Amino acid sequence: MNGIFVDTGAWYALVDSDYADHKAAAAFLAANSVPLITTNFIFSETVTLIRYRIGHDAARSFGQKLQESSFVRIIAVTPPDEERAWETFCKYRDQDFSFVDCTSFAVMERMKLSTAFAFDRHFWVMKFAVVPEKAIK
Repeated sequence: MNGIFVDTGAWYALVDSDYADHKAAAAFLAANSVPLITTNFIFSETVTLIRYRIGHDAARSFGQKLQESSFVRIIAVTPPDEERAWETFCKYRDQDFSFVDCTSFAVMERMKLSTAFAFDRHFWVMKFAVVPEKAIK
């Protein structure tokens, strides 16, 4: 495996110690040695979520740590990724995927990533492995 994709919910769970998934997220991260990969769209979504739920200082601190990390790669969503995401978004109208979810799937496909660090069922529905185990809601 060349990396684990990290979704917004996992990043948020790591930051908010009062969040229901915080302990599971922290335990997974502490035990993980595989490089983490996320996108600029996930970065934007996460910083915004932290900004509104916790505050500006927490959002700025998170963003700075992620940008400076040698263990995390922030990948830019490309125009072909967006085209693929739009196809997925339109195809799966019976699912509650956001467009950002669909860009994540497209990047994972492009980078041949098979595993997502996430706390929702969207990645599982798209046949990706999800960690931590039994975290799917």
